[in-house]
Amino acid sequence: MKTLLFGLLALLVGSAHAADDARVLAPMPAAAEANLRSEMRASLLALNEILALVAAGQLREAAAVAERELGVSAMGKHRSQPFTARPGPHMPPSMHAIGIDGHRAASEFARVAASGDREQTVAALPTLTAACVACHLGYRLR
Repeated sequence: MKTLLFGLLALLVGSAHAADDARVLAPMPAAAEANLRSEMRASLLALNEILALVAAGQLREAAAVAERELGVSAMGKHRSQPFTARPGPHMPPSMHAIGIDGHRAASEFARVAASGDREQTVAALPTLTAACVACHLGYRLR
């Protein structure tokens, strides 16, 4: 019952908020939007894994996940798909730039974490989410 109430409350708050949403609309073909949403969910999973690894002191493992899943190495996942399924070309240029900056920041975090310095790695954690926050605060798909 609690879950249903929270779900209904979230729906009502979300609907009211959507009318006041001042973020820039970044419409794209359905296939590109689906790929972007899937990629964002995968990024959340990767962030969670990285945080758990850092908390456990497994910095080099966190570095590997950051680079593989979020870093520059992760760019171009949809390159071989049809143009209408590739999110990047349909983004406003500034939105696309934020995404590229996020990949670069993840690679930099990976470099720091790979050094094994826990203090510097923890200090670098916010760089993993800064681009995510900037993009989600500035842009919307619907």
